[in-house]
Amino acid sequence: MRWPKRRSADSLRRSGADVSVTEDELFDRAFAARRRAYAQYSNFWVGAAIEDESGAVHVGCNVENAAYPVGTCAEAGAISAMRVAGGKRIRRIAIVGGLADVKETAFCAPCGACRQRIAEFADANTQVLLRDGLGAVRRFDLSALLPAAFGAADVMPVSGEER
Repeated sequence: MRWPKRRSADSLRRSGADVSVTEDELFDRAFAARRRAYAQYSNFWVGAAIEDESGAVHVGCNVENAAYPVGTCAEAGAISAMRVAGGKRIRRIAIVGGLADVKETAFCAPCGACRQRIAEFADANTQVLLRDGLGAVRRFDLSALLPAAFGAADVMPVSGEER
């Protein structure tokens, strides 16, 4: 699905403007990642796009495996891409998913494990954005999706700086 063309945040940033990626651009990147999903067992394709603390966008898609439990969620792939690129914090994450053979996507909230993964690099106010194929958007603060989250404060502090 194509969304209306807008001047990209990257082109605005190069021109010296202080902007972050638009919500539509974040969803466009998630939809593009979804098209790369490898989901031959469930036929449920998911794409995720993270905007990090600097405004950079990192994407991931779900990758299944015949040994079903060892597949990778789209959110985990996007978090890994963020870390590889030097990003440290999730400002927003957009997630889209649905059956591959159905034109329209459905609202696709992150699974419990991915909520915990997101929490590791986010705060309670980090926005989790979901869009269906008709363009309707649901917005959640992470705290609404993962109340009383287990986090770094719940484990013994590690000496030294973040790796």
